[in-house]
Amino acid sequence: MPAETSQTLDRGLRVLDVLAGSSGGLTITELSARLDVNRTVVYRLVSTLEQHALVRRDSRGRVHVGLGVLHLASAVQPVLRDLAAPVLRGLADAVGCTAHLTVADGDEALALAVVEPSWTDFHVSYRVGSRHPLGQGAAGKAILLGREPDSAAFAVTTGELQPGARGLAAPVRGVDGLEASVGIVTLGDLDEAEMARHVAAAAADLAARLS
Repeated sequence: MPAETSQTLDRGLRVLDVLAGSSGGLTITELSARLDVNRTVVYRLVSTLEQHALVRRDSRGRVHVGLGVLHLASAVQPVLRDLAAPVLRGLADAVGCTAHLTVADGDEALALAVVEPSWTDFHVSYRVGSRHPLGQGAAGKAILLGREPDSAAFAVTTGELQPGARGLAAPVRGVDGLEASVGIVTLGDLDEAEMARHVAAAAADLAARLS
């Protein structure tokens, strides 16, 4: 027997989903057409979401995603870090390199969690909160790979973020709403095939924990 659902909540979530994909915002009429829902109903949904700062209306009456969504999103980051910590610890200690979880934040890659290996004398320092363009560095490029279902399994770069540093990262696939990669960074030689095996396994492990 199908689970009971709330039609109003479903419609409200659909409003947010449609607005998230519309950079210039939408009018109530445009939203109504996109959702195939009566304009009056959409107006009430928008008014309710606006009261919670989840949407906002500009001076032209166009509706945009509101700053309240950022507060909800920020609450997800500690959960991601907690779930990623044991995966990154296992990866860092297995390969002797600094391991990281990186997520897409607009057009940038954001280092959300970093774990350094516990047994090596020297390793690359990588700061939580570091940002760089998605098209630069293995972590960002792996996130872009995750947008294409038939893309390569991992990305490898040399010296794109730090001189001499080599990075390898794999996308975290199959988790709705998450664009992320798991990767490693090192200054030494990198056995690409072996490292890719460990990194891909860690990315799959994290995806399973998040599913």
